[in-house]
Amino acid sequence: MRPLDTSIERTLPFSSDRQLRRKFMIVDRQIPGNMRWGRLLEHLDKLAEDVALDYVHQFEPGARVVTAAVDDIALHVPGDITRDVYLRARINYVGRTSMEVGIRVDQDKEAEHSLAACYFTMVARTGEGEKAESLPIPPLEYECDLEKERYQAAIERRKSYRRQIDALEEPPSKEEFHHLRKLHHAQEKEGFDGLLAGDLIRSSMERMYPDHENVPKKIFGGYVIRRAFELALMHAEEIAPNRPVFVRVNRINFLQPIRIGDKLDFTSRIVYTGETSISIEIDIERTSLDKVTKALSNTCVFTFVNVDENMDPQPVPTVYPTTYAEDERYLKAHRRRKKERQMEPAG
Repeated sequence: MRPLDTSIERTLPFSSDRQLRRKFMIVDRQIPGNMRWGRLLEHLDKLAEDVALDYVHQFEPGARVVTAAVDDIALHVPGDITRDVYLRARINYVGRTSMEVGIRVDQDKEAEHSLAACYFTMVARTGEGEKAESLPIPPLEYECDLEKERYQAAIERRKSYRRQIDALEEPPSKEEFHHLRKLHHAQEKEGFDGLLAGDLIRSSMERMYPDHENVPKKIFGGYVIRRAFELALMHAEEIAPNRPVFVRVNRINFLQPIRIGDKLDFTSRIVYTGETSISIEIDIERTSLDKVTKALSNTCVFTFVNVDENMDPQPVPTVYPTTYAEDERYLKAHRRRKKERQMEPAG
């Protein structure tokens, strides 16, 4: 079986379905980029699950799949809520128990560049509760050059993420040390009124109910990441002088399954600002209904850019870290942003 054989295409008919269009609007008036990417993330996660599940069920009908990670969704152009959105998904790579599902998001199928490209890591599982375990699955056959390129790109994304994690743990370079020291010295000046990272933390709590269920007794991960994204966007609005718009999901990790009855504690931190960008990290901690289990279930990193009414990037205020932990988060975000700039096309 080839990657081509795993393909699924879906359309969100915004141009003709007024009710659907309204569900995906940020505000009920015409503005550029008036698309709820949090809700779209929820749809993308479900599509990735469906693609992976169709493949796994050919070998194990009773198996299920879970999302392990969302890797680097970059928004290339603002979405237009009045035009249809086309979602084209397929499996790029199959490992021993995991798969990478790539999804291309378009509003013009003939365009050279997509609206966004998304990569979901899904893991095949079998059994329930204490007996649940990862399920080995057969590999795909990669025949044409494009399939082989996507396969190699998926492997490289995995290796790149591991390298990035290692690089983020390295001590500050001389340049980075002086940058952090400059931020600390600014706080000691008389009349300092900058934004302190320690003051830019927000929390929200939510109970998981039966209508959030996906697989038996487990909560749909797409709903959880939609809530995290929406909280991050509202948090970014607190410091953006104009309007923050989504440009990147840097990473979402699914560390533990969330169950019906769990209480989720969302902690949002604005950890870094560039010239026009805002980096927000959200940790999600689950507490079981019986209060016996308490653990980190998800980590999310989002990037927003402050724009004016014409969608042109505008300056944002500097965020000043104070503690060692804040320095560490700031530095990691600074390194991520530096790497992203190196990957961006010139001009």
